[in-house]
Amino acid sequence: MTKTTDETYGGSKYQALLRADFASFAQHCFRELNPRTLFASSWHHDIIAAKLDAVREGRVRGLVINEPPRHLKSHLASVSFPAWRLGHDPSAQILCVSYAQDLADKLSRDCRQIVASNWYRQLFAARLSAQRQAMSEFETRAQRCRLATSVGGVLTGRGADIIIIDDPLKPEEALSQIQRQAANDWFDHTLYSRLNDTRSGAIILIMHRLHKDDLAGHVLTQEDWEVVRLPAIAGDNETWTLDSELGQYLLTREHGEALHPERQPLATLDHIRRTIGEYNFAGQYQHMPSPQGGGMVKAAWFPSYAANGGPTSSTMSCRAGTPHVLRKRMEYPELKRAVCEQAEAFNASVVLIEDKASGTQLIQELVEYGLHAVTRYPPQSDKIMRMHAQTAMIENGFVHLPKDAGWLAEYLHELTVFPKGKHDDQIDSKAQMLDWFKRGSGPRSDAGIYQLYKELAEQARTQTPKPAPLSTLLPILQRW
Repeated sequence: MTKTTDETYGGSKYQALLRADFASFAQHCFRELNPRTLFASSWHHDIIAAKLDAVREGRVRGLVINEPPRHLKSHLASVSFPAWRLGHDPSAQILCVSYAQDLADKLSRDCRQIVASNWYRQLFAARLSAQRQAMSEFETRAQRCRLATSVGGVLTGRGADIIIIDDPLKPEEALSQIQRQAANDWFDHTLYSRLNDTRSGAIILIMHRLHKDDLAGHVLTQEDWEVVRLPAIAGDNETWTLDSELGQYLLTREHGEALHPERQPLATLDHIRRTIGEYNFAGQYQHMPSPQGGGMVKAAWFPSYAANGGPTSSTMSCRAGTPHVLRKRMEYPELKRAVCEQAEAFNASVVLIEDKASGTQLIQELVEYGLHAVTRYPPQSDKIMRMHAQTAMIENGFVHLPKDAGWLAEYLHELTVFPKGKHDDQIDSKAQMLDWFKRGSGPRSDAGIYQLYKELAEQARTQTPKPAPLSTLLPILQRW
């Protein structure tokens, strides 16, 4: 009878290597969980593995890992490391936290699959208990567990020897002061106190840098943490010393080199930068969050057109261009009259109004009045998050402004100092329009505009010849 692979390599040198070297163990875990995907090994995996093993050995008690998306940070820290830790100590208690419970549960399932496998059982004495096998929590026979929860979850009565926080916030949530503060407060007042022993317990925080006061920025102002910062593109020459079971190595990366060129070469990273915008790329990929003192939008991103020679149209307000701005504090009756006057003056096909507070009443009354161009804009996230979602579209040059207009200087000032400026009404209305525009909401013609925008964006990214965006949009708009 032919023996299976799990049966034959037991007791081999490879088995000894998997017990002793966490980087090798994590690589084997990846292959078991993703049998059809090639594992592209990289030096930075070894760096992270060495730091995580230092946590297991008690040499590091506070570890921050900043790594770009899709570089296996969750696989290493939230899946492989808990299995590795339980293998060496089945009595360990591990608490794993993510921004959402479904993500936390998925990582828990992957880890449990590893611990339940035949090859793992040949490596370690740890065995799963039949008493507790919930999706979010599994227990060993030593009555210790890996517990998964989300940020804000209830942890009354629960403790841990190691706490692993893996992406506590979504990128868009980090721009909300309320959500940042909620995550930071939950860490301070709930999570931090869950360590069974504050003298020997450890906390691992893995995340992209999304804001100067995100959770990583918050904890670094309170205590000294070991920080592993791995930007997608090296900003300086880097030197890393790696101590492992295979020996000591000196690893270097020169300025401008990609972190993992086999998976994300510089050309791919440049494509990502243009797609998500410089502001997002700086935080998520370079771990250099821009201070929220303005700079989310830059004046240089707006192509301009001459009032008498550019792609002007009475329907301009319905596309990625701004021919006119009316900014005035008005009481409700005057506001209603002004909307009707502006709609008539510009022959507007769509009058976009946020369906919130007084806007709800305004929508109802304008429709009753006969202004059927009124379109409801559903309330979304807060103003900062809403505008942040549109920065890539602006940066790619799909929003045009006139060269000369009486309102232009004040308008640009509000856009470029946001969100620290005194006013934000104009930028919020701009964000709502761009969001509606990109969604392809409403009639079929809108979807045509959205499809055209996507095609133009792709042309811009691949640097192929393209027509002027606004002049190309004009024929579609004229069919409304």
